[in-house]
Amino acid sequence: MPSVVLLGTLDTKGDEYAFVRDRLIAAGLTVVVVDAGVLGTPGLTADVTRDEVAAAADVDLTALRDAGDRGAAVTAMAAGAASVVRRLYDEGRCDGALALGGTGGTSIAAAAFRELPLGVPKVIVSTAAAGDTSAYLRETDLVLMPSVVDVAGVNRLSARILANAAAAVAGMVTAEPVDDAADLPLLAASMFGVTTPAVDMARARLTDLGYEVLVFHMTGTGGRTLESLASSGQLAGVLDLTTTELADELVGGVFSAGPDRLTAAGCAGIPQVVSVGALDMVNFGPLDTVPPQFADRNLFVHNPSVTLMRTTPAECAELGRRLATRLNGSTGPVTLLLPLRGISAIAVEGGVFHDPAADAALFDAIRDTVDHSVVEVVELDAAINDERFAHAAADALNAFLRKES
Repeated sequence: MPSVVLLGTLDTKGDEYAFVRDRLIAAGLTVVVVDAGVLGTPGLTADVTRDEVAAAADVDLTALRDAGDRGAAVTAMAAGAASVVRRLYDEGRCDGALALGGTGGTSIAAAAFRELPLGVPKVIVSTAAAGDTSAYLRETDLVLMPSVVDVAGVNRLSARILANAAAAVAGMVTAEPVDDAADLPLLAASMFGVTTPAVDMARARLTDLGYEVLVFHMTGTGGRTLESLASSGQLAGVLDLTTTELADELVGGVFSAGPDRLTAAGCAGIPQVVSVGALDMVNFGPLDTVPPQFADRNLFVHNPSVTLMRTTPAECAELGRRLATRLNGSTGPVTLLLPLRGISAIAVEGGVFHDPAADAALFDAIRDTVDHSVVEVVELDAAINDERFAHAAADALNAFLRKES
């Protein structure tokens, strides 16, 4: 019988958790209730007590309570809950996880549920399920479900929301499992709208060659997730054709993946084929959100929610240096492909971001900075979305992997 971990602060939300627990049991599931509360008396009997959760974080619950520091309490119980949830998963007692709460409860549950592997159902009914939720989600498949009303009692509206959440988790954990292609070598590829044709063609070729390819959209989260997977040892190779997040990191766009982008595969020694896809652009939100200092730049409204800004020759030169420097630290085989006819769909001749001077600055900086004893640089007289380029990228990665095997 599938088992669901129900994690929360039972001192303040006992009635709500009892309601959800009963809905899950009625759906035929085993429920493991974990109490992450600190102050009041639990309103529901837990299978894993708050003392056990605190102990999992090497904290004494009484001392934590007496300190009266809510922030420290949330931090400690989040660490303990993460340890407990992971242990329950390893013991086969967590096929899915559900929590309810405000910002504090959401912080605790999110920290705990992020310890579960991708694909394990994880849902939080939260008052914080609006605005910027990246601090809770990070690089996981955690689902935040709006509570609509506060999680404060069971009423005609909250009962419907909580029942829906229980049904959603029940459906997830009892659904027929999908076919697992675990016997195929796993690759990761980076894509953006303006490099989609290249990645689609390369992915198709690699699939025909016997690989499974995960494609990530380079919006900050996508790049961080790719890096996380590379660090975890789950990938056989990386097809990193779209490194646009470096431009957002440099200039201050909304899709930065941080300073560790383009480092994990190299540190892990994973074979990688890299390119400069979409380094011609920095991403902002709607046009009226572009910082005023960029008002006179070459701007392109990609859609009502995304405005693109062309990178300058000076910015491209710095991007080339940064990209080359990060690849120079690789401990595994790496090929860097340069598409001399255009680095995105809109940077080709006739495109709104066509800028030969900026592209030349990018390519020259790479040539001057790259360590050719570490990185093989291949220059192609093609645009990034040309079939010739896409197949060259796929074939280069396949050659690395076949050589390793």
